[in-house]
Amino acid sequence: MKPVKDLVEVALGTKTADLVLKNANVFNSFTGEFFTGDVAVVSGYIAGIGDYSGKEEIDLQGAYVTPGFIDGHVHIESSMVSPAEFARALVPMGTLTAVVDPHEIANVTGTAGIRYMLNASENLPINIYVMLPSCVPATPLETAGATLTAKELAQFINHPRVLGLGELMDYPGVLTASEEMLKKLAVANEKLIDGHAPGITGKELTAYIAAGVTSEHECTTAEEARERLAYGMYLMLREGSATKNLLDLLPVVNRYTASRCLFVTDDRHPEDLIKLGSINHMVKLAVEAGADLATILQMATINAANYFRLYDLGAVAPGYRADLLVFADLGEFRPKLVFKDGKLVAKEGKPLFSGYPVADREVRNTMRLKEIKPEKLKIPASSNKARVIGLVPRQIVTKKLELELPVEGGYFKIVPEKDIIKLAVFERHNYTGNVGVGLIHGLGLKKGAIASTVAHDSHNLVVAGINDDDIVLAVEELQRIGGGLTVVADGKVLGSLPLPIAGLMSDRALNEVQEELEKLHRLVRSLGVYDDYDPFMTLAFLSLPVIPELKLTDLGLVDVGTFSLVPVSL
Repeated sequence: MKPVKDLVEVALGTKTADLVLKNANVFNSFTGEFFTGDVAVVSGYIAGIGDYSGKEEIDLQGAYVTPGFIDGHVHIESSMVSPAEFARALVPMGTLTAVVDPHEIANVTGTAGIRYMLNASENLPINIYVMLPSCVPATPLETAGATLTAKELAQFINHPRVLGLGELMDYPGVLTASEEMLKKLAVANEKLIDGHAPGITGKELTAYIAAGVTSEHECTTAEEARERLAYGMYLMLREGSATKNLLDLLPVVNRYTASRCLFVTDDRHPEDLIKLGSINHMVKLAVEAGADLATILQMATINAANYFRLYDLGAVAPGYRADLLVFADLGEFRPKLVFKDGKLVAKEGKPLFSGYPVADREVRNTMRLKEIKPEKLKIPASSNKARVIGLVPRQIVTKKLELELPVEGGYFKIVPEKDIIKLAVFERHNYTGNVGVGLIHGLGLKKGAIASTVAHDSHNLVVAGINDDDIVLAVEELQRIGGGLTVVADGKVLGSLPLPIAGLMSDRALNEVQEELEKLHRLVRSLGVYDDYDPFMTLAFLSLPVIPELKLTDLGLVDVGTFSLVPVSL
């Protein structure tokens, strides 16, 4: 509860503040101006800006103060670390509020994953809010570890840190007003519903919005973004590790639309979190691209707070939470001091806090593979022509290739010399024994196999390899370590990164995870994978059957254009 009496007395000057940041250049989120003054804080809230004294005083000598940054849509799982370690990465870079969608862990462990995310993000010096994963499983073309119906979601909707429904990917369910979708929309009960509907336009987009969807983060072109803004949606400009749309969408931000625009990272992997940061990196990119500084700071703070109805965040103003960033300059946007609720929690890029033990038994031991039989890796051939997944450098989309391949004993043979190798997806949640097998072109792998249990959206086990023995070895290694990433060759495991939390996240420090990732990347490069590909990120999206053109799931090869399973053989 807000300490009203303390705030009034400190604001009037009849009581001494707990903390005063003296001689600050303060950003005003409402007017877009900077002004000089002291920032007085009591009981975690801002009492006033002016001339104040405090029990503790820090002379900023003209340094700049802004509100804490807000990330409007992010999946913690993509950082490959626990919520506490995620906080230790974000807070020193200035992100003090994150609205997370636990879609990834929910696809593996269902409601247990949502409970884990809520519990593990309590009592951290960052505001973690949750948008409930609305589409688990994401499609009927793969096997997830759970199914979340409206009934399962309803048990969380009144949690104080749950703000609504996360990205509503099943827009066909909305447009056909399916019974289950209507129930899910009703669960939101006047709370927010985030969108995820790339490509739809006109009346279909109108119907989608009319159903109650309030935002979009999947826009890739300015034209797409303008249409959504014109229909009243909030536009989330995204800059992640795999999808980078910020600079393409900046032209739509003007004096009329800016208040409806905010920043999101969606997915940021360890290397980017360490080297670039989070929302601070987006602020820097936008300003360097020539955008108005005040507008960009509003998008990073008050706009997101207003959209998510977090009305005590996003401003350095009386009655607002004292989530404050102190910058020596407004060039690099790396804060030298970070205050959460008026407490110093990071200094010079280093966190001043650690995590705490969290019960996570329900989200461990998630590798439930049936016996691995090499014969399941054979690809039947009814002709010598095959559908092959064509990789596209630095993209998560693929091409639908039709290539002639050698056939032996009624099965396709891979052609490593032509960069055509095997891809397999093993169901790992329910002991079904499902194995989808296909072919990919363009990765560069010359020997061995690489495998991962980070495989959007259902996070089954995906593996690319030159020979069946190494493919099986890679699968067995991931089963042994409880999920993660591995590289094998010539019958030997060359390196692995265990991700024991749902096969998605490590229980180790972010820097340690990144060091192990770098080792695995070096190993993969030594096996021939081209520099154009982040090997494990590429694997992770090859099983996502909603991104064109061909993908592979545990159920088989998916033609995304027809949204159907097709045989490899033509």
